[in-house]
Amino acid sequence: MSIGPLPPGDSPRRELGAFLRSRRERLTPGDAGLPDAPGRRTPGLRRTEVAELAGISVSWYTWLEQGRARTSEQVLRAVARVLRLDAAETAHVLSFAEENRPPADTPTWVSPNLLTLVRAMAPHPAVVLDPHWDLLAWNTGYAALLTDPARLHPKRRNLLWLVFRWPPARTLLPDWEQEARALLGQFRSRAARRPDDPRFAELVTELLSDDDAARWYERRETAAFEPSVRRFRHPAVGDLRLRYVKLAAVDEPGHHFLSYLPDDRDSEDALRRLGAEGQAPGDP
Repeated sequence: MSIGPLPPGDSPRRELGAFLRSRRERLTPGDAGLPDAPGRRTPGLRRTEVAELAGISVSWYTWLEQGRARTSEQVLRAVARVLRLDAAETAHVLSFAEENRPPADTPTWVSPNLLTLVRAMAPHPAVVLDPHWDLLAWNTGYAALLTDPARLHPKRRNLLWLVFRWPPARTLLPDWEQEARALLGQFRSRAARRPDDPRFAELVTELLSDDDAARWYERRETAAFEPSVRRFRHPAVGDLRLRYVKLAAVDEPGHHFLSYLPDDRDSEDALRRLGAEGQAPGDP
């Protein structure tokens, strides 16, 4: 089974088809309210069964899995319902609707207004990410909480690289597996819609050199962003509880502003100490 991005020239429809097939094959007839006939050899549901339950033709559903059909939100919602997709998987499938395709070009700069906001958030950590989750701008609070991205090679200034390939991450994040799987699921959903994007391909290759990332990526796990409280175990100030806030930059399509806000008074005090004198994990 291929676990990397689609080769150049393949369309996002092929990735959608592979995802639908993987979810169809994990269901049993009983899951869909159908009788389970003895001697059945097909893993999961048959294409004919999905098509009938979704109210579309067998040919059309077959073309969907083969990456040969145009996709509409109405059809994808019907298929998602039959395949019993959860909220994150449904959102992932709907992102392939033709009218929901992301813009092809994203600015590579960060506006002065957004830079001012990032700096003003200190000592609260803040950063600007592009669609590949590359770090474009950050403040002193972010550098103290994790590490100063300016010390990293430009290709490694990436949130997914920090989570999976930066050694201190698994100690810094007590809930590392839960956090890492959620982030990888969000990233996979975004990368799947840009199969010809060389930066996504480069990042996927780097991530798949990690055994955990490779295993979860092969399962086609997806996730949607949810506001949450993230725990940190920082070597300089101890435990922190920080609320993860993500905002889209309206005037810079594709860019997101992320900030970590203290969830309690102890975390607020710890961030202030970090901003004043804290040493980031992994610093010499």
